[in-house]
Amino acid sequence: MHLPPSAAEEAVAAGLAAVRPALATPYAAALNGSRAAVLTRLWRALAFEPLPWVVGREATPDGLALLLAGGGRLEGPPADPYATRPYVDELLLDGRAHRRAGQLVRALGVPHGEGFAVELDASTASLALSRAGQPPAAEDHPAQVPWEWEQRVVDGHPYHPGCRSRPGFSVAEELAYAPEHRPVVELGLVSVRAEECLVTGDWPARLRDAGRILVPVHPWQAAHVLGHERVRTGSPAHPLMALRTLAPADGGPHVKTALSARLTSSVRDISVYSIETAAAVSAFAQHLAERLDGRLHITRTLGAVTAHSPDLAAVLREPPEVYADAAAGERVLPVAALASYPPARSAAWRARFARLVLSVCLRVLELGVALEAHGQNLLVVLSPAGEPLRLVYRDLADIRISPARLRAHGLPVPALSGRLVTDDVTVLRRKLFGSLLTGALGATAGSAGAFAEALAEVTALPSTADTEALLTGRLPTKALTLMRLSPDVPGDQWAELPNPLAGG
Repeated sequence: MHLPPSAAEEAVAAGLAAVRPALATPYAAALNGSRAAVLTRLWRALAFEPLPWVVGREATPDGLALLLAGGGRLEGPPADPYATRPYVDELLLDGRAHRRAGQLVRALGVPHGEGFAVELDASTASLALSRAGQPPAAEDHPAQVPWEWEQRVVDGHPYHPGCRSRPGFSVAEELAYAPEHRPVVELGLVSVRAEECLVTGDWPARLRDAGRILVPVHPWQAAHVLGHERVRTGSPAHPLMALRTLAPADGGPHVKTALSARLTSSVRDISVYSIETAAAVSAFAQHLAERLDGRLHITRTLGAVTAHSPDLAAVLREPPEVYADAAAGERVLPVAALASYPPARSAAWRARFARLVLSVCLRVLELGVALEAHGQNLLVVLSPAGEPLRLVYRDLADIRISPARLRAHGLPVPALSGRLVTDDVTVLRRKLFGSLLTGALGATAGSAGAFAEALAEVTALPSTADTEALLTGRLPTKALTLMRLSPDVPGDQWAELPNPLAGG
């Protein structure tokens, strides 16, 4: 059914007319699919998150009905908590059809709903823009270099309704900086006196200049936060799926930049705490990886710097491909890119992959570290035949470390404090289960049924308290929509999803 465009959709169309008119027709063609994709993500959130204005849920002959505070009723199809393909074209609120996520949220009239509706409209339009720029049948043609795999992740977060929300980015800036549009980005450099900087690890000589530190900066940050007059020309680089992390065109360490814009849910600056702890956490992680018999590599943080500001900081990190033997035909893919890797569509392949991932990540948790192993941070090394061999993990800024578990296994406890350190079992399991189980593995499977097949691999693993919790309890996931509708509540909020191994 044809729908008139929303204001956000019209704004993107106008932007395209000015800077990339050739995309106007494919953009218009992508709108209906993008509306369904965002509406499907929103329906998952409404069906499973602990939203205070949803007072009941009941099965209907056609699917599910939500009973709303005030007496309203929202009806839709059966809700699949692990579906990644759009299956919701419309939802009925008191009998009236809504086919746009933003339109529905406005009609619900919930607190903070208008701001969230604006984000959903923008996410829908931006997702259509992302899809419009793709070459035909790209997913059937293997990428040739590692960063190309990163740029195959077109649809963004598999479950967040704001999967492509990029407030503060114009159409021209999305085309110039977003990885799915395959641009080359010119990194800038800001010169800061060395005594004004905090540096950990080894900051390279090429980024030093006569007693000053040269801090790599993203061009969006240069334009909108720092001011171009402070920024000198740096070097070309390819944006990775994190957008603010880039692979230099001439090779070498990946560069994680501060980007003080909110992408999806979070502002992507780099805290001073992350720089302070970067070297110690990296050294600790390398020691831990030695306990995994070569099944897990953790990319080293080579150097980190901040001008004592989250808006002006950068991290240099090993590229994951150093842990794949290219001469032997191995390659490394981020787990989020497996959707565009044809062998991963096989149930047998997914079972082998799940066995590897579950055995490694649960063992790391048992030893005392909860990885944030979502599809962006977790990568898989593939054999020439496409078999999953081992894992690579990157970005240590938000792991959780349990001193008690480390001591129980005779491992040294790093001299760290702050948010990275906790012995709270709930926090540790939420960190891993919420990223790996209800994130990476669920998204790779793509449906509740396929996820159940993959998750069954855990029954063959050694029995521990963590595996028992995984087998018997509901599965935690971040309540991403609740978080967007609760701007005054700090930190993460959580929902629990049905566990196919526990019968619900």
